[in-house]
Amino acid sequence: MAEKATAKTAVLQTETRIFEPPADLVDNSNVMQWMKKKGFKTEKEMRSWCSENYVEFWDEMAKKYVDWFEPYTTVMDNSEMPYFKWFTGGKVNMTYNAVDRHAASDKKDKLAYIFVPEPTDQETQKITYGELAKEVNKLANGLKSLGVEKDDRVSLYMPMIPQLPIAMLACAKIGAIHSIVFSGFSAKGFGDRVKDCEAKVAITTDGFYRRGKAMPLKAQADEAIADAPSVEHLVVYKRTGIDVDWKDGRDIWWDDLIEGKSDECEAVPLDPEHRLFILYTSGTTGKPKGIEHAVGGYCVAPAQTLDWVFDIKEDDIWWCTADIGWITGHSYIVYGPLVLGCTSMIYEGSPDYPDFGRWYKIIEDNKVTIIYTAPTAIRMLMKQGSKWPEKYDLTSLRLLGSVGEPINPEAWIWYRKNFGADKLQIMDTWWQTESGTFINSPLPITPLKPGSCTFPLPGYNATIYDELGNEVPLGEGGNIVQPTPWPSMLRAFYKDTERYQKEYWSVYWDTPKRGTYLAGDKATRDKDGYFWIQGRIDDVLSVAGHRIANAEVESAIVAHPSVAESAVVGKPDEIKGESIVAFVTVITGVEETDDLKKDIRTFVRKSLGPVAMPSEIHFVPDLPKTRSGKIMRRVIKAQSLGKPTGDVSALANPEAVETIPLIV
Repeated sequence: MAEKATAKTAVLQTETRIFEPPADLVDNSNVMQWMKKKGFKTEKEMRSWCSENYVEFWDEMAKKYVDWFEPYTTVMDNSEMPYFKWFTGGKVNMTYNAVDRHAASDKKDKLAYIFVPEPTDQETQKITYGELAKEVNKLANGLKSLGVEKDDRVSLYMPMIPQLPIAMLACAKIGAIHSIVFSGFSAKGFGDRVKDCEAKVAITTDGFYRRGKAMPLKAQADEAIADAPSVEHLVVYKRTGIDVDWKDGRDIWWDDLIEGKSDECEAVPLDPEHRLFILYTSGTTGKPKGIEHAVGGYCVAPAQTLDWVFDIKEDDIWWCTADIGWITGHSYIVYGPLVLGCTSMIYEGSPDYPDFGRWYKIIEDNKVTIIYTAPTAIRMLMKQGSKWPEKYDLTSLRLLGSVGEPINPEAWIWYRKNFGADKLQIMDTWWQTESGTFINSPLPITPLKPGSCTFPLPGYNATIYDELGNEVPLGEGGNIVQPTPWPSMLRAFYKDTERYQKEYWSVYWDTPKRGTYLAGDKATRDKDGYFWIQGRIDDVLSVAGHRIANAEVESAIVAHPSVAESAVVGKPDEIKGESIVAFVTVITGVEETDDLKKDIRTFVRKSLGPVAMPSEIHFVPDLPKTRSGKIMRRVIKAQSLGKPTGDVSALANPEAVETIPLIV
């Protein structure tokens, strides 16, 4: 333990470029209006006060963003750590706040969603808040007719179509707990999660579109629930019209379920700690974790963070490109935007279908004002060069965002230049499935450093500890922690109390910092206090006594003008402990040569020093990554060392695994 406690992550690279926000963005921002109202003179003063007085801050935010059926009596209850409770004594409903109140107001004719199908011969659909309310109510009544009641679990296995948020909201309206499983998961992946949460009903589609082809999905759902005795009904939405097998008595078409159902349905008043959803995340290894989130905190924090970080205005067209099956989609395609009464984009397909101009065309056609996407997507587009964005009018954009993993500075600069005309600010957010919302992020008033998620947001207290609970000095690295709770935090693991307590709370439990949440990521802070995410605690290379973050080496490699993406892993070395091996994809048109390998190694040596220089570089056509954009180092390392990779069906590109060469 002593050795672990004193080990430090090396900080090898510094970023000195600073991008000040434009004066008009600052002056007109939502956060600046609040600061003026409260009398704060500087951003630092405001962030500091909100974090020190976080209970008072969240009390104000809960009253601003949410309509409560009954007012809460206690803002935060920490009497049963680590099971924190928020807004106790109140009654609330997510769907009422996200849909009903807008449908009953002058927003009823405002667009809630603009849905762009992947097939280019299908028309864009536009759904108003009034129309959304009716569809949600009909499905909610349909679920009730199947016997779904408060606290029952409903598993959703659906592609990126409007019926997915409709199903989520229908569950939330009647107090059922939804559990979405990303539609790219295998039948086994879906089945394991259905059985674990003991779902009463599952909802899927006949199929989905991928790269212009109709692909089956119900067949996988059938296989998944074949040995799931809790599932009484499988509801099937007809998306593609492909033939499906049918089990009479169990299966029911979505349209048949809602036929004749009333488009009125009362929202059930719920305790704020009532579970809104269970979302499974596998982390790096092991059994999937069923992370539970509560309705009260989720009504408040996604909306508040979206409003402040991305400065949502009444006429904005917001596009979060994530899949709703991941936490980003839960928070920032469904619940956060809808609570704000915002108009959001949903796109069904791939960013490169039918060509690499698809995203740019969607922005141009729909006058998107804010886009929030993953560094992996940015690097994929960056690999194709500037010719694609130059073909389209992107002048509707006013803010950019990044999510999913640390964004390397050169991708940040490319994003700003090609999407943002070299003038738009980038809100680079760090957060987790467990947190439910952004934890660290710039605000529209924050000076930016490319690749940094800047500071903890108002109301959050993220900092960096060593393993003994000491806050590390500026310029050093350690574990990201949250010493105080926040409303949208996870509440538990479904049916796994021991794992919940061990994974997030045990490291600092027997120290004076009891109740500190361990995020599982490492980070450093520079001399100005800016945070730099270094990746998972396990993603640290040990080279000749130096602890070096994989992400830092990868960022240095991608800064090379010929490189599009990179992943580095450690290879066992008798002398150094580990040597660094890099897998690299190059910019389109660049020739993969031994001279280029040497040049990349030299480039990294100059950037980070000899200790971080890769001993081997392997060119590959693509890197395995999830649909949410994260490069799967665990899979890459296993494949390169000749070890089992596990289930890779959830990867966006499972074929990329086979291209990773052995390094032993």
